[in-house]
Amino acid sequence: MVSFKFIHAADLHLDSQFKGISGLSDNIRAYLRESTFASLERLTELAVRERADFMVISGDVYDAKDASLQAQLRFREALDRLGEHGIGVYVIHGNHDPLDGPRMGTSPKEHVHVFGPEFERVVAYRRQDRRPAAVIGGISYPTAKVTENTSRYFERSKDSSLFHIALLHANVDGDPAHETYSPCTRSDLNAAGYHYWALGHIHKRQILQENPHIVYPGNIQGRSIRETGAKGCYAVQVDEEGNVGLRFHELDTVRWFREELAIGGLESEESFHQMVEARLEAIRRERPGEMSIVRLTVIGRGRLHDRLEEGMAEELLHAFRRQAVQAAEGPGGFRGLVWIESFEIRSGPWIDREALLQEDSFLGELLRYGKRAGQDERIRSELFRGALQPLAANGELRRLLAETGEEERMGWLRRAEEMAVMLLADLGPETEGDKESDAH
Repeated sequence: MVSFKFIHAADLHLDSQFKGISGLSDNIRAYLRESTFASLERLTELAVRERADFMVISGDVYDAKDASLQAQLRFREALDRLGEHGIGVYVIHGNHDPLDGPRMGTSPKEHVHVFGPEFERVVAYRRQDRRPAAVIGGISYPTAKVTENTSRYFERSKDSSLFHIALLHANVDGDPAHETYSPCTRSDLNAAGYHYWALGHIHKRQILQENPHIVYPGNIQGRSIRETGAKGCYAVQVDEEGNVGLRFHELDTVRWFREELAIGGLESEESFHQMVEARLEAIRRERPGEMSIVRLTVIGRGRLHDRLEEGMAEELLHAFRRQAVQAAEGPGGFRGLVWIESFEIRSGPWIDREALLQEDSFLGELLRYGKRAGQDERIRSELFRGALQPLAANGELRRLLAETGEEERMGWLRRAEEMAVMLLADLGPETEGDKESDAH
């Protein structure tokens, strides 16, 4: 086995429309639409800079079955540049860009292999000396909806001396956030005997398993608030013994964030305005050369809650967006631009929590129990075991619950307390009028 390096990318979704974002100026909307192409350029530059032997793209090159002409031309330009540097490209198509979608006619490129609707294997070569490096197996979606387990078609070649890579666009182990196209399990993939499963379809970057490696690189550019955090691809180094080293590379030019703003203790609109400005500046410092989009979730209880509900949040949203539009038109352009996608109000009116803790009431006892659970791990474990038991019957949910940490579970406890307060705090004693109404 020879050592080699390849790039694993997936879900390019070229020319995505970024629908559902309001208030954008024309130039900001154009910049967003260009972002998937900018990430494609970064992907190409990375492969050249890393001196990769080849690249694999695991489906959804385009965002729609009827891919735009611009998307097809830009992708062809990227392929041409990779070919100029001797970098082979191996592509499968997924549910967004199935093979039956209309495409412009192009001449076959010697360094590019697009897998068809039936499983096939090809040999990839090391760039510098053309020595065989890996066997690549793959299968593309013939139509948009593939509901059978296509991983069962993957077979190893007879040449066991080569590293085996599988390209598959699939939902492994039933991720509930994505359509169950080409559903399969890790057991199915392990049984095929491949060394590396180059997956696509799930936009969240994750290494499901090592030895063999089962890897989702995620998409190269986030396109909605559901796709927060860094987006990019993996550079994969394989040594002479078949050991795999993974290194993630960021490619996104626009990044999505979710941030929480706690209003407890804030007394004025100006203090909230300053809190928002500080949070936007923190994001700007994190990504000074790029654009960011953030959803700000307001939490906690405070005197400002009613003002936010009455329209203050909407007024601030318009003000900050107006500033962003002006900044985008200035000399700095989109460098460090932070756009507020929305304010999500999950806060509540101010209450005297300490007074409630002293009350001889159901809510008071509930809060006292929550406080004890927060301080005593034994009580907390018993509480979670009982509360989460109904979910344990589902295998996927059971796995997700097993992966949650103590900090996340403490967050659940705090949110449950807050919900209890919101539901029960206003249930005061009955007035004489209430009694008379009930009597009638």
